[in-house]
Amino acid sequence: MKYEQLAQEIVKNVGGKENINSLTHCITRLRFKLKDESKANTDVLKKMNGVVTVVKSGGQYQVVIGNHVPEVYADVVKVAGLGADVQRDEQEEKMKPFDKFIDIISGVFQPTLGVLCATGMIKGLNAILIALGLLVDTDSTYIILNAIGDCLFNFFPVFLGFTAAKKFKMNQFTAMTIGAAMVYPAITGLAGTTVDFCGIPVVMPMSSYQSTVVPIILAVYIASKVEKFFKKVVPDVVKTFIVPFATLLVSVPVTFMAIGPVATWASNLLGAATLAVYNFSPVLAGLVIGGFWQVFVMFGLHWGLVPLAMNNLSVLGYDPLLATSVPVCFAQTGVVMAILLKTKDQKLKSLSIPAVISGFFGVTEPAIYGITLPRKKPFTLSCIAGAVAGAIVGFFGSKGYTMGGLGVFAIPAYINPAGIDKGFYGMILSMVVGLVLGFALAFFNKVDEEVEETKEEATQTAIQEVKKAEETLKEALNKDAAEKVAKREVIVSPLKGQVKKLSDIEDPVFSSGALGKGLAINPTEGKVIAPADGTVTTFFPTGHAIAITTDKGAEVLMHVGMDTVQLQGKHFSPKVKQGAKVKAGDVLLEFDIHAINEAGYSTVTPIIITNTANYLDVIETDQTEVSYRDELLTAI
Repeated sequence: MKYEQLAQEIVKNVGGKENINSLTHCITRLRFKLKDESKANTDVLKKMNGVVTVVKSGGQYQVVIGNHVPEVYADVVKVAGLGADVQRDEQEEKMKPFDKFIDIISGVFQPTLGVLCATGMIKGLNAILIALGLLVDTDSTYIILNAIGDCLFNFFPVFLGFTAAKKFKMNQFTAMTIGAAMVYPAITGLAGTTVDFCGIPVVMPMSSYQSTVVPIILAVYIASKVEKFFKKVVPDVVKTFIVPFATLLVSVPVTFMAIGPVATWASNLLGAATLAVYNFSPVLAGLVIGGFWQVFVMFGLHWGLVPLAMNNLSVLGYDPLLATSVPVCFAQTGVVMAILLKTKDQKLKSLSIPAVISGFFGVTEPAIYGITLPRKKPFTLSCIAGAVAGAIVGFFGSKGYTMGGLGVFAIPAYINPAGIDKGFYGMILSMVVGLVLGFALAFFNKVDEEVEETKEEATQTAIQEVKKAEETLKEALNKDAAEKVAKREVIVSPLKGQVKKLSDIEDPVFSSGALGKGLAINPTEGKVIAPADGTVTTFFPTGHAIAITTDKGAEVLMHVGMDTVQLQGKHFSPKVKQGAKVKAGDVLLEFDIHAINEAGYSTVTPIIITNTANYLDVIETDQTEVSYRDELLTAI
């Protein structure tokens, strides 16, 4: 970590991790919400190398860092052991519902997938041994292997209770206890019956809660809210045991009386619906899932299918959906094999060999991100081959009977417990077709020429750079011209309004000049324009602060208002994106002056050159009022 030492000192002097309620950052500051600000060593922080100053404002303890605050923020989060939780609080508020759903699914299921695949592979091995007649289901070897393969899935609510608790931020052992109650033998024995709890009827699901996924996730979500309530009302001295006692006493009965039956009904309906779509046209389903599977994986959308597959396994005993994605890795591997044979580029060849090996075992990230996606056409060809292979799976009706491994390790999961059937042969055929078709499409297309074209483009770029260097050298020979370029840079006014000295504004960080020299403008119009030709290097998500690096090297920060970061983007309308190239006068931002003032915030806007140290001096305009594009600052 680049700023690890600084981060450690900051955490220590704000009172330690236990004193931090929340942490965010804006364009220059770490914004802490501390439990007790008196525990922070403000004087020590102010004198610390790497800290500009400390400001207490708006209920926040603000440690001013400067332009590199994002890097310091990341290291503070790691050093304090805050993990992703602090960042997630900010991000989840802004997430769209579908994005939030994907985030929850990935957060709950991802930690289990490795061991889930491992146990599935063991079940697959058992299936092979049974199919070959090497074992029978009464052998002790079979029973032990089956116990290893079945244990995770049979007690899935316990494991998902743990991961869901981490996602919903509650005590993980309390959540595991809820999951354990759902699979408790006496409860499992009540499957399909109607019982009562304190006189209230409880309908138990037909297939028990073993192997289910939706009920425990909903149960833990509700329990997290219950636990949060009791944490607020229970005295600290007895919280350790009273909070879990009360949480379990409320959550478990509610799970059995309401959450479980409703979630089970919804799960059954969902499984039936997805199966109905598949039954409508298995070939079409395979074509779509197989063709777009790699795209789904890249954007994390595949997590939406994982719980459906698990639900189908628990309700139906098999799943046809994920089956259509299995041969896709072979399609990708076939494309890379063709590139390996065709290319003359030794570096590309050295990348392709391990990508092919890992591809056969279902790990295609090296192939996708290192080889096919950067060249575009190979990736498209792999998607085409994957679509055809997926359609074959749909045509043969291949089904998975357990959550197995990836690549060749997935094969055992598609053996029907009743014996090898056409679905199994269809899966093998789809893998072969995906591999061969991917290879053929790439081999007989000019993929290798595209690699050579990349080289040619690089050569042309190099030639252009040499020409630019020659032109620069010629210009440098004219000393007068070179000196004129280097002598001064004019920054024009990005706003219209009254000019104020930095020392006259309320914010001590800007007024002290700690972040650089400049001026402030009290705007009369809600518009910010580019003060010079350059690149938007930072555009804070809330829209209140913009930094531009001019083509001549000045780093200009425009901070609209004081503490306006707390408006969370309200009343700000960005007109360009971070990284955009702009010309002087281009509109960067529009904002509602009246609404911001009504919300209790000033719109006085500091405009400073943050790399002032790179200049001999920064001369300020002597005008008391400016309009757009009037000369404001001159850097010498």
